[in-house]
Amino acid sequence: MKKYENNFAVTGYVAKDAEVYQFTNTSVARFPLAVARQEKIGEETKRVSAFMNIEAWRKNENAGSFDQLTKGTLLTVEGYFKPEEWTDKDGVQHNRIVTVAVKFYPAVEKGEEAPSKPAKEAKKGKK
Repeated sequence: MKKYENNFAVTGYVAKDAEVYQFTNTSVARFPLAVARQEKIGEETKRVSAFMNIEAWRKNENAGSFDQLTKGTLLTVEGYFKPEEWTDKDGVQHNRIVTVAVKFYPAVEKGEEAPSKPAKEAKKGKK
């Protein structure tokens, strides 16, 4: 049986500055990421947008990476989906899927080239 991984990678714009909460040893940043795609319906092409609520956890000494989570920043986010279940005070059960970011970094904008490694020089023939 194949093993399937629970992970995602998505690129979008931070929709508003992250809300950062600090605890004793860790911090969490929560922020919406605006993602979009082109959808063609007949001859018409339109852009379909959505917002993903992202949650990123870091040890307090590594929380400096949260500085880039500001409105308008184009990011690529990699992470996993975490199911949560709870029962409210009225006994009603609820569930949701939390999108947890493991890594996030500045994205390469469409039309730009990703940085490439210098090509190795071809070896010349032996004498």
